[in-house]
Amino acid sequence: MLWRGGQALRRFSTSRICFKNKLKVALIGQSLFGQEVYSHLCKEGHRVVGVFTVPDKDGKADPLALAAEKNGTPVFKFPRWRVKGKTIKEVAEAYRSVGAELNVLPFCTQFIPMDVIDSPKHGSIVYHPSILPRHRGASAINWTLIMGDKKAGFSVFWADDGLDTGPILLQRSCDVEPNDTVDALYNRFLFPEGIKAMVEAVQLIADGKAPRIPQSEEGATYEGIQKKENAEISWNQSAEALHNWIRGHDKVPGAWAEINGQVVTFYGSSLLNSSVPPGEPLEIKGAEKPGLVTKNGLVLFGNDGKALMVRNLQFEDGKMIPASQYFSSGEMSVVELTAEEMKVAETIKVIWAGILSNVPAIEDSTDFFKSGARSMDVARLVEEIRQKCGGLQLQNEDVYMATKFEDFIQKVVRKLRGEDQEAELVVDYVSKEINDMTVKMPYQCFINGQFTDAEDGKTYDTINPTDGSTICQVSYASLVDVDKAVAAAKDAFENGEWGRMNARDRGRLMYRLADLMEEKQEELATIEALDSGAVYTLALKTHIGMSVQTFRYFAGWCDKIQGSTIPINQARPNRNLTFTKKEPLGVCAIIIPWNYPLMMLAWKSAACLAAGNTLVLKPAQVTPLTALKFAELSVKAGFPKGVINIIPGSGGVVGQRLSEHPDIRKLGFTGSTLIGKQIMKSCAVSNLKKVSLELGGKSPLIIFNDCELEKAVRMGMGAVFFNKGENCIAAGRLFVEESIHDEFVTRVVEEIKKMKIGDPLDRSTDHGPQNHKAHLEKLLQYCEAGVKEGATLVYGGRQVQRPGFFMEPTVFTDVEDHMYLAKEESFGPIMVISKFPNGDIDGVLQRANNTEYGLASGVFTRDINKAMYVSEKLEAGTVFINTYNKTDVAAPFGGFKQSGFGKDLGEEALNEYLKTKSVTLEY
Repeated sequence: MLWRGGQALRRFSTSRICFKNKLKVALIGQSLFGQEVYSHLCKEGHRVVGVFTVPDKDGKADPLALAAEKNGTPVFKFPRWRVKGKTIKEVAEAYRSVGAELNVLPFCTQFIPMDVIDSPKHGSIVYHPSILPRHRGASAINWTLIMGDKKAGFSVFWADDGLDTGPILLQRSCDVEPNDTVDALYNRFLFPEGIKAMVEAVQLIADGKAPRIPQSEEGATYEGIQKKENAEISWNQSAEALHNWIRGHDKVPGAWAEINGQVVTFYGSSLLNSSVPPGEPLEIKGAEKPGLVTKNGLVLFGNDGKALMVRNLQFEDGKMIPASQYFSSGEMSVVELTAEEMKVAETIKVIWAGILSNVPAIEDSTDFFKSGARSMDVARLVEEIRQKCGGLQLQNEDVYMATKFEDFIQKVVRKLRGEDQEAELVVDYVSKEINDMTVKMPYQCFINGQFTDAEDGKTYDTINPTDGSTICQVSYASLVDVDKAVAAAKDAFENGEWGRMNARDRGRLMYRLADLMEEKQEELATIEALDSGAVYTLALKTHIGMSVQTFRYFAGWCDKIQGSTIPINQARPNRNLTFTKKEPLGVCAIIIPWNYPLMMLAWKSAACLAAGNTLVLKPAQVTPLTALKFAELSVKAGFPKGVINIIPGSGGVVGQRLSEHPDIRKLGFTGSTLIGKQIMKSCAVSNLKKVSLELGGKSPLIIFNDCELEKAVRMGMGAVFFNKGENCIAAGRLFVEESIHDEFVTRVVEEIKKMKIGDPLDRSTDHGPQNHKAHLEKLLQYCEAGVKEGATLVYGGRQVQRPGFFMEPTVFTDVEDHMYLAKEESFGPIMVISKFPNGDIDGVLQRANNTEYGLASGVFTRDINKAMYVSEKLEAGTVFINTYNKTDVAAPFGGFKQSGFGKDLGEEALNEYLKTKSVTLEY
């Protein structure tokens, strides 16, 4: 019987705005996709004069019908449009009554007669989820994956009397990711971009600009609809073909095989590019080689000897389990619900009832899917629970794994209690009430997602440089701990979730970690002040602030790492294609210094992780605490275990073992030139691992007499005294033109006298303690050497008489080129000033470059020609002009000569953690 939704045909309100070049549209179709196309067309001002959709199923209206009825659009629900090849008269009359100028078919499972297709002024347009003419017919997304296409996409075409053969109006494409499923491809691209494209297509028609590009028959394919009965896995195929078959049926209709007399459906396939992990054999009917149930999933084997991993299995009764749990015995015990959990259960029951509107009452035995729920209802359920249950975040798979209401509630409760996690993170904090907050500091090694004592139980004291007191005892990692961390990182890269993760998902984890670092920035800055002596306000802005920026910057790079295609000589009659791929290196070691503990961690580890590597990081022995806090935040952000490992300890034990370890493929180091040379030698002798080194510096700052003197004084002081002089790019030697030399020195001393030396947590403090006692003693010796050689000590040079490791800001003048002060880096608050004759540009450049270091440099002058000339001649990785210390996450940073090689920050940093593979094929 023909009927129409709604009580009466309601007209659009006369208050609706009229738009130029807008159409009267009939929407023919169904589903959430159809609903979104409908909503967007209305928003753009087009008038949807009628919606033609399918009848209610099990008492439930289609989402498109619900949206249209709510908006007052006439809705018609026809079970069919024709009988025995002829259009049903009443249906045709109802259709013509709306007076459409264009038919839009976003997703339609019914056969629409040609007299309806051709009826409107502009005809009909259809959305098809493939790049036509490839994959005409039903199940186009499935076949895109089954056939191993490297590109997916959709077409909007003009309907004709053929099957998906009409002229193309527009097409869009995307890359197929290695582990894409039907759901993943649809949700990431085909759904959101398809909606935009349908609306764009309608507007092109309205504007008279819509093309009609005939489809070529070259490359055309037609495949039939994929149903459960023909989705059985044929095992005599390569691993890649098996992977494509399984993911091409994920989630609907589901690729299956017979195991122990039962049909088992496979979900979550990925190619296994590393060694096969150990597991328990599982016989599968038709497979030449048994599968392996491992801790990560079910390993399957192709006829080419290669393997793939399946994450989830579903049984005939609808129950889904992690494949790794196939041999697990017994059911999980039923948990008793608390009063608060009962309220959550009641809320979820209401949500189920709203979705399963055809079910009289939700019982414990009610099965979500057997009651009529579809895949789009899964997304709705997950989203409604998030909104109405305090932000509880479920995954779609949670629904598939617990389809009965009782089982689903048990799963939700376990998730609320954290019982569904592989292993809860246990942190044994050292807590301190300080800086108007409770600071919680992990102090153990962080290996494979867990905090643990060193293997031999050894610890050492980490000291507060403000007063010399012990903050806490920190685990002192042994060689065994290093090997455990490297093994965990290797397993995470080769066998774990990280190695299979989509680049955008990797970026999302990094964004989440940056958000957590920002959320905890006050606590992190306080720990940095306690452990390194950094002034709190500087730590908040620079140490922590730039760390957050760095992770956000590289998070954005995750899905933009690309290779290139390369034209090569063709060997006739064959044709060739050559392209490059950028791939992660594997396990990387990172060794960082003590001057910017968290920021140096971020500069290296963010690029490392963005490239897809796993890492083992050794913080400086004297400043391990923010790195260990970072480890805790990485777990909360969702990083899989083994991806990030932090091992505090000595350079002689931990650092040396990392440089020699055969399973590490890259080592990034920031520190002294002497240690950098030792590391480079060990890396070469062990396994020729890739190395990047950011080493010592003696950065020259040239101040000409035509500079803006007040600015030069202010920034010159910052160039030396920033972060107590514990700054790798600190101006190690200032060259001041003779005519302004004395005034410059006088002004500097006047400004130093205004600086407040004191507690780094005091917001008015300008200058905190040196990082550790041994460093303070080295600085005092440095000053003694300068005085002995005849340099003039103008100010400072002494330890401040108070508890802790405080040193006066210091100024030396009359420093000659042969002196120790002129050649060696102090890495402290010591300004070394040399005079140069007026106008002697080339002479001062020769003196500035007369060093084995080349990390940074600077020049102050109002003469832009002079500035550019000097910047060109200075032999340093960074040149500052009329500024200093102005680094940015997007600008590459690194040195020349014995200041090292390789770059941190910017796009160039990614290349330090990638390898380039060249691929050539003949066709």
